[in-house]
This record gives sequence, structure tokens and C-alpha cells, in this order.
Amino acid sequence: MRPVSNDPSASSPPRTDPAEVAHFDALARRWWDPDGPMKPLHRLNPVRLAFIRDVVCEHFGRDVREAAPLSGLTALDVGCGAGMLCEPMTRMGASVTGLDPAPENIAVARAHAQAGGLDISYRGELVEDVAAAGERFDIVTAMEVIEHVPDPASFVAACCDAVKPDGILLMATLNRTRKAWALAIVGAEYVLRWVPRGTHDWNRFVTPEELAAFIAGGGMGVQRTEGVVYEPWRDVWRRSPDTDVNYMLSARRPRG
Repeated sequence: MRPVSNDPSASSPPRTDPAEVAHFDALARRWWDPDGPMKPLHRLNPVRLAFIRDVVCEHFGRDVREAAPLSGLTALDVGCGAGMLCEPMTRMGASVTGLDPAPENIAVARAHAQAGGLDISYRGELVEDVAAAGERFDIVTAMEVIEHVPDPASFVAACCDAVKPDGILLMATLNRTRKAWALAIVGAEYVLRWVPRGTHDWNRFVTPEELAAFIAGGGMGVQRTEGVVYEPWRDVWRRSPDTDVNYMLSARRPRG
């Protein structure tokens, strides 16, 4: 889920963090293990998918009850990891491309998709290069990625550039609040040990206001923002108005 820098120009700011890529590359082989190091992501994934489905269907006038409500739409998942979003979006009918510069992630993603009979284009590339090449998609997703890149404004601008006119961008991340530090770092990494220590850096968390400003700089406007909360007494994640820790948003590119 985390990109790595391959910019040959020393004068340019790094687009990705090699330590971040190595961290997730090392976890790649256990990405699909529901009881492995990605267990929290497995538990969170249905909430993310429901948000994506609902927003996309509302935006493009689709029926969420259809078997393949994303049929005919192109989707780009930035920081795809081993394909945890790409596969269900494909099953919902979208033509999906997944980007991740971590080689092990791409290898595991391709193998898992092939085993499931799914046609997904996985590429070890950065969204900046894809956007610069002029590729555009109806849907661009970047879920739990921005908090791992060194230049979030440039990253978001590239994600926005990859969206077609009247297309949508969907993002999810962690808010930079004391509550997020207590729950997402102290609680999840040190107390409950849901994720490996060092997975997150609180200083890289992004507030909804900051993310909205980055998106506006990319020529798009935020349409919806929702929080995601964990209920320990039920051991479930759910969508919520509370954006203090985790949140998701959608943004639309004007028709032109």
C-alpha cells in the first residue's frame, strides 16, 4: 500500500518513501491471511467497499442492488497492495487497474487474481507517472495511502489528474488528532498489536480540511465525508459522522 521513490532527479522532492515500501513488501505474502498482519484491514474492508459502491452508484446513477453495479466503468486503485479492493471492485463489474511500486505486493496480487479467475491489470508504477502519461479513469481510489507518502499535496494532485471529467476520487486516511494518536498508534500498535509497530507516523496523518485543500488544488471538490469507527463490544467497524480517527471522502471532477 505504500509507494517507493524512483525519481532520478535529486532536486525533486521524493514522491515515495523507501522504508514504507519495504515495510509492506515484507508483509506481502501474508496480505490475504485474514488472521495475519493485515487482519484489521480485512475487518475494515467491507466498510470501505460499501462506501465506494454507494458513492459510485449514486454518482453514476446505478442501482446498488445490481449484481455488477460498476459495469462499464474504469477504476484505478492507487497503492493497491495485494488487491484487497481491486478484486471486489472487479466482481462488481469495473475494469480495474491496480498500482503499487512494491514488487512483492504486485506479485502476490497477480497470483491471487489469477487463482480467482479475475482479469485485473496490476502495475508496479506510481500514480504520478500514470497521470503524466495521460491515462484517465472513471473512478480513482487511494485508501489508506496518503499518510505514507512524503509529499501529500503532489500525491493528491496526481490522483486528481487521473480522474476523467465527471469522474470521482475516493480516499480514506487517518485524522491528525490526539484521539487518532491514542487509538491508531498507541492502541492498535502497542496495546492490541493489531498492526506491526511503526506502521503509522502520527505526523503524517492528514486532517479532512487539509485533504480537501489538496483536492481543491487538483481541480476537484469534495462531495461527501464520512467517519469510520470501531465498536469493540461488537468487534465491528461501521460508518459514522465521527471523523476524529478514520475517515473517507469522495470528490468529483467537473465535466469540463
